[in-house]
Amino acid sequence: MTHGMRTDTHTPHFGRDGDWRDTAVRYALLPLRVFLGVTFIYAGLDKLTDSAFMKDAGSGSVGDMMRAVRDSSAIPALVDLSLKSPVGFGYAIAFGELAVGIGTLLGLLARLAALGGALISLSLWLTVSWASDPYYYGNDLAYLMSWIPLVLAGAPLLSVDAALRSRRRERAGGYR
Repeated sequence: MTHGMRTDTHTPHFGRDGDWRDTAVRYALLPLRVFLGVTFIYAGLDKLTDSAFMKDAGSGSVGDMMRAVRDSSAIPALVDLSLKSPVGFGYAIAFGELAVGIGTLLGLLARLAALGGALISLSLWLTVSWASDPYYYGNDLAYLMSWIPLVLAGAPLLSVDAALRSRRRERAGGYR
């Protein structure tokens, strides 16, 4: 009996023949990976090059931003921790965003990079954008949800991880 439902349990690996749906499935996470990678690299560089941001106090500073959100955050203790050294916290976030962005874009330790991105987004959602009303005005929750597929799937194509996996497979005699 023939019907329209697909019954295959996995998509073919790169290089095997398949229809356009198989190709779309294989590359489905690539636009998300590129977007998140470029966005986090940009966010990290933006923070590092903004002279006002990397200060304890003053207009546009990380210190003033954290003090402004302290009472409206879901976890004020997390904000208090950042306020012990606002500049250090600012650098940690900026370098974290850079590492996450580069790892995601290159597909290098992609699941770990995505987990880092999810944790950064989670911490920003629980502190900076928690008071957004309605909740969907705060973009950190959307970023958190965007990281989850990459945490689960990694970077199976066009990535350093995939190249290393292929190299290990070749050395092992073609077995996975």
